[in-house]
Formats: sequence, C-alpha cells, structure tokens
Amino acid sequence: MTPYATPASNSAHAPKAYTVSELTELIKRALETQVGEVTLEGEVSNLRASGAGHIYFTLKDEGAMISAVMFRSRAAKLPFEPEDGRLVRAHGSISVYAKRGNYQIIVERMELAGEGRILALLEERKRRLAAEGLFDPERKRPLPMLPQRIAVVTSPTGAAIRDMLQVLGRRNAGLHLVILPTAVQGDTAAEQIAAQIRRADRHKLGEVVVVTRGGGSLEDLLPFSEEVVVRAVAECSVPVISAVGHEIDIALCDHAADYRAPTPSAAAETVTAPREELYRRVMSLGREIAHGFTRRLEYARDLVARFHTANLLREFRILMQPYQLRLDDAKEEITREMHHRVRHAGHRLELAQRHLEAVSPLEILHRGFSIVQSERSGAVITRAEDLDAQEPLRVRFAHGAVRARTEEHLSDEEL
Repeated sequence: MTPYATPASNSAHAPKAYTVSELTELIKRALETQVGEVTLEGEVSNLRASGAGHIYFTLKDEGAMISAVMFRSRAAKLPFEPEDGRLVRAHGSISVYAKRGNYQIIVERMELAGEGRILALLEERKRRLAAEGLFDPERKRPLPMLPQRIAVVTSPTGAAIRDMLQVLGRRNAGLHLVILPTAVQGDTAAEQIAAQIRRADRHKLGEVVVVTRGGGSLEDLLPFSEEVVVRAVAECSVPVISAVGHEIDIALCDHAADYRAPTPSAAAETVTAPREELYRRVMSLGREIAHGFTRRLEYARDLVARFHTANLLREFRILMQPYQLRLDDAKEEITREMHHRVRHAGHRLELAQRHLEAVSPLEILHRGFSIVQSERSGAVITRAEDLDAQEPLRVRFAHGAVRARTEEHLSDEEL
C-alpha cells in the first residue's frame, strides 16, 4: 500500500493515509476472515431478478437491513418462490461490493422461517393427503336439500356460533341446532375437533356437520389443518361444511370438506339456502306453468282464427295465386304463339297466291296469248296436226272467246 505524501515537518506524527480502494479492501478482508459464513433471519424486500437469472433483494428486520444476492445456480434450487414480505433464513458469506462501498451477503442456501416454516409444513401435508385422494372432487357429496338438524363443531363461546345463530334467527329457518363444544386453538384442539366430528357422525346428530371458528392468525388456525381433523372430515358419512376463519383463510379441512364456506355466517346461509331456493323454484315453476298455458291458449286461438271465412279466403288466394299467375302467363304465351302462327300462315298464303298468279294461264292471256280448245272435247290444243279439217274450235282470250274452224295446217317452217 502506498500512502499519500504528507508535509515533511509533520511526517513523524502524520497518520497513515489510505485510498478508498485500500480501505474498502481492508474492510472486505476483515469481514470475510473474521465473520465469514453466517445465517441471517429476516424479511425479504425489494426483490428483483436479473436477466441472467440472479436475484437481488434486501434482508431486513425492525432495526437494520443488508443487501443480498443469490446467483442463478443457487436460485434455481430454491424449494419455494421468493417474494417480498416473506420471512426467510439465509445461509451465506459476508462480502463487500467495492464499487458501491456497501457490504452484502452472498446467499448460498435459503429456506422459509417462522410463518414460512408453517406454510412449508402445510404444503407438504397437503401434497401427501392429496396423493391419498382425500381432496378429490369426486368425493364431494351434495348438501341435503332441506336439512332439519345441523351439527356444529365449534367453541360455544366464540364469535362463529354467534354469527351463525344471528343468521339463522334472521332467516327464521326453524332448524334444530346441535352444538358440539370444542377448543378451536391450542395443543389439544385438533384431537377435540376430530373427536366431536366423529361423535356427530356416530350418533347422527345432524344431517350436515358444520366445522367452524372465527378468524385468527396462521398459528391459531393450525388445529383445522392437522391430519387427524382432515381425516375425520374426509371419513364423515354425512356431508361436512368447513367454515374456518375469514374468506382469505385456508385450512386443510376446507379441501377435505364437501363444501367450503368463506365465513361462519356464510355457512349458516348455505344450510338455509335450500328453503329459499325451493321457494324460488316453486314460484319459477308456477310462472312457467302459467306462461305455458297462456302460450298454448294463444296458439289455440291463432289456430281457430286461421279457419275464419276471411282467413280461409285469404289463404286460398295465397295458395291459388301462383297457379293463377302460371295460367295467365300460359294464356299470354298461347295468344302470342297463335298470332305469330296466323301471321306466318298469311304470309305464306300471300306468297303462294302470288306464285299461282304468276303461273296462271289467265295471266298469260293478258299478255296477248289465247287458249285453243276443241269444241267437241274441250281439250286444249297444243299441236296443229291434232286437228281435223273444218273441226270446230273455241279460242279463249283474256276477255271473251270466239268459235272457229280449221282451214289449213301450217308447219313450223312456214310460220
């Protein structure tokens, strides 16, 4: 180490001067060698994870705090999910982060402490009992429709039974309530609760058993998560309602019960709900029946109205309209076709008439020709040699005719 230079006149008595890096190194060595590995218990805060997988956080208690880091290889092996507010026990070594000049603990192992230990214990118990099938949904039984007797396992002086009695009184349910008193916290509470559940089941004290208590700390609610209580709930032959603590409180007997109520008051409302539900169902069915009759009556009226004379005529017109349209279309088509055929036939007749007129002998007579016929036979004479001398003839012109006789035959060369 190289100290800073000091004035010569004071060199004999001047204190040794260190650089910041040298002092930090001294402190780092002292902490690492004299303190070394430690186990700290504190609350996690300011937790954050880096992109590389390391986690950085602060451990604190009422009077102090210390920075902590857990590298990825160690953080990946944590048996729980770290989060702010959790009480943990961290094992690691004290070190100094020179660039910031603060000391920290490099955590190698970490486990839940205090309430965290209880939560870990409950989680392990929950997994084990769930593996046995005690929490399977298929085991859940429906609550009785109209229970007359309710067995309640709880403290006779607690807030839970008072809340239930208040709800039952307000609803005027008229239920027979059997209270099986038990301690709801403490070392002996779990055995008492389990024994009362079995007693209610053995003597058929209720058509449904309600296991309940008011809110409390995690430690206060532990008896309702004990294995003996969970098994008693699961083995009960009548449906069980678990109403332990407030809505956010969860006990293991909640998972084994056939129904979980968030509060004792909610449990009382649940057992009285079927009566109100039955009333609502009866009223709803009554309304449905009335509506059904009304719909059927309206349908019958509509059906009868369809056979009224005016409606029948209208329906007949509607039915016949397509056929009438088709008939009208056919008539128009036939008429058009007949007109077309008549015009075509007239045209052909006119052409034939013109052709006949063109080839008619009478038409030839108009051009100066005449027709010679035998007076005796009426035959048309086309050859002169066919005539005898002095044979009577009839010569027809375009207008009129004359009689004549042959006097002399002339050959074609003489014409």
